Amino acid sequence: IPGIIPLLSSLLTAAQTFVLPYPPVVYYKHNVLFDVSNTEVTLRLSVPLSLSLSLSLSLSLSLSLSLQTGRKEKGDPLNSAIDKMTKKTRDLRRQLRKAVMDHISDSFLETNVPLLVLIEAAKSGNEKEVKEYAQVFREHANKLVEVANLACSISNNEEGVKLVRMAATQIDSLCPQVINAALTLAARPQSKVAQDNMDVFKDQWEKQVRILTEAVDDITSVDDFLSVSENHILEDVNKCVIALQEGDVDTLDRTAGAIRGRAARVVHIINAEMENYEPGVYTERVLESIKLLSETVMPRFAEQVEVAIEALSTNPPQTFEENEFIDASRLVYDGVRDIRKAVLMIRTPEELEDDSDFEQEDYDARSRTSVQTEDDQLIAGQSARAIMAQLPQEEKAKIAEQVESFRQEKCKLDAEVAKWDDNGNDIIVLAKQMCMIMMEMTDFTRGKGPLKNSSDVINAAKKIAEAGSRMDKLARAVADQCPDSACKQDLLAYLQRIALYCHQLNICSKVKAEVQNLGGELIVSGTLLCTCGVNLNHVTWHPSLVHLS
Repeated sequence: IPGIIPLLSSLLTAAQTFVLPYPPVVYYKHNVLFDVSNTEVTLRLSVPLSLSLSLSLSLSLSLSLSLQTGRKEKGDPLNSAIDKMTKKTRDLRRQLRKAVMDHISDSFLETNVPLLVLIEAAKSGNEKEVKEYAQVFREHANKLVEVANLACSISNNEEGVKLVRMAATQIDSLCPQVINAALTLAARPQSKVAQDNMDVFKDQWEKQVRILTEAVDDITSVDDFLSVSENHILEDVNKCVIALQEGDVDTLDRTAGAIRGRAARVVHIINAEMENYEPGVYTERVLESIKLLSETVMPRFAEQVEVAIEALSTNPPQTFEENEFIDASRLVYDGVRDIRKAVLMIRTPEELEDDSDFEQEDYDARSRTSVQTEDDQLIAGQSARAIMAQLPQEEKAKIAEQVESFRQEKCKLDAEVAKWDDNGNDIIVLAKQMCMIMMEMTDFTRGKGPLKNSSDVINAAKKIAEAGSRMDKLARAVADQCPDSACKQDLLAYLQRIALYCHQLNICSKVKAEVQNLGGELIVSGTLLCTCGVNLNHVTWHPSLVHLS
């Protein structure tokens, strides 16, 4: 990975500004084959990545070029291809960051365990075990260095990268010295000098690992770290529950220890991150979430783990409350998720869009929530969608404004839902469904998408209105239980607007005469329904409404 990540980064940057004003040529550079012809450009890259991570990347970009006055210039197909490539490369960057952070999260967890095991073997005087554990310790040190260099490859912090590389060099040079000290102690376990020498190298190793860990934390994204940690803790919680049900004490103890270590890392890193901010409402909320996790949730989890291990270790195993353990485990995951939500509260929409797990959708693909219909309603031999695609440029410009308005609202939605887990959150689920249906309606106005005729648009509008009505009922139930009168009034105000726009959509969709005629009336119908839908979606997924709910 260390050599591949910079290569991918440079390729991604180059792909975003791909221009071909030169004659056809084939050349080979950085293990990448570029085949450039006057009609097609193909970029192919296939490389193995270390650290048990394999990535096979095949990017194929077909570009149509036009000739004018003897020179090749970018046309509409080329611009479209470049835009699509830009979106894909942005998503690839995000996935690379997450992959690197995944390795960092695993490698810098319980960093002192291999050293402690090595020292215990040395104190017992068992030279054979010391040699075995020395190999494990050496592999651990090499992994720390490799992952640290990997983190440097995706960071723009030049000063931080220098510090990481210096710390990694110290770890690399200190590793054989620690092993020699352990071998010396194993040969003379009763020697006070050998014991003191081992203690000195132990302290020095722990100090250098701490420096390396902090340096790596400084050059990596806190948002990526929290996202990866949240996913790992969820996986570990599931493993704990399975081990509990199967009576596997060793797996339960080991996995519970990993959960405690990850939670401690989250607390440490976010506490350090909050020191970079001025005290205020934001830092108070984050610190409250950290305090709840460290002082309330984790002690309860540790207590339940101890009870479970004691009960399973007896012969025969004793009975205990499994639900108590499951609840304590779930609270750990919820606590880390709450910390992540609190940290993301001040992020801009652009930052959230870049860090979001939601990839840009392909607008030509059919959605699972779409109204799938056959092209059985034709007007003068053409579908309504085809007619929309053949509208004059003036009308297309008006429609483009509506589409752009929707795209902006969709970006806001993606940024907002990235903060929340939709498991058990019906409001978030409904908002996503409404966005997908609205996307299909806007595609219809451009002559694309799964909606083929005006009746499909009407049905889609009805579905949005129905979803808005369900959301209104859910949010009103929340408002009835809200103890803060100001928040309750704000929520009810948004709900009134939702009811209004749902009513507008229902009225527009019932006026069949508007969508059964040709020409301007069809245009008015399509754009009017889309406008009402955008208005409803705007108020439905407004951040204030989601937070209040």
